[in-house]
Amino acid sequence: MILDLGTGLRFLGEHLAGPLRVSDSPLRGSVLLTHVHYDHVLGLPFFAPMRDPGAVLDIYGPSQGERPLAAVMEALVQPPFFPVRMIDLGGKLAFHDLFGAVDFSIGAITVKARTISHVGHTYGFRIEAEGRAVAYVSDHQEPVDPGRIDDGVLELCRGADLVIHDAQYTDEEFQKLSDWGHSTPSYAVRVAEASGARHLSLFHHDPSHTDKEIDEMLDSARRMATHLPELEVSAAAEGASVELGRA
Repeated sequence: MILDLGTGLRFLGEHLAGPLRVSDSPLRGSVLLTHVHYDHVLGLPFFAPMRDPGAVLDIYGPSQGERPLAAVMEALVQPPFFPVRMIDLGGKLAFHDLFGAVDFSIGAITVKARTISHVGHTYGFRIEAEGRAVAYVSDHQEPVDPGRIDDGVLELCRGADLVIHDAQYTDEEFQKLSDWGHSTPSYAVRVAEASGARHLSLFHHDPSHTDKEIDEMLDSARRMATHLPELEVSAAAEGASVELGRA
């Protein structure tokens, strides 16, 4: 199960290369695609496992109006923007358009998809398996009303073992960028508190922020959550893993 198709997909492909060789079998995977902004799709043509003709990747993502999701994605991977077309990747890409609020299953995994506020048709996801739940709210427009929390986001995050939530801007930055489609750590903490989440991972870091600035944002979020001893707060980092345990 892969969340979005950003540039980290290239490194995931390298990570999977060894296990795929050992198993002597092509990739069979599924993707939950929140939306089609560049930073969430540009990794796809660099995903090495899809060069194998036997690989299959099912991509579940938001419908794009009159154009199927497959057509929109294929338009991104073609000359002159890229030297090959999507069809030349080798493996099979199967696109599944999602409309409105929808629940579905992928094997033993249950997925809840809800439309959330961002720029363009965007989903947040809740993934449940073996008694554990992960909520993925990568890009979300924080309400300007400080007391309001998006109902769809609360539904996705309620009682989740891990909430991965947009926390791109500081409160000061948000005052100037309140309509740019993102959230603050303080809002993410409020979401985690209201939903009863156990672990909050701050996500979608601003590329202009240094590691030191992200650490400061994390420290600030942890101070906000000091009255919530059951809530762990971390900042998403490349290569990090989170152990959810068993229910």
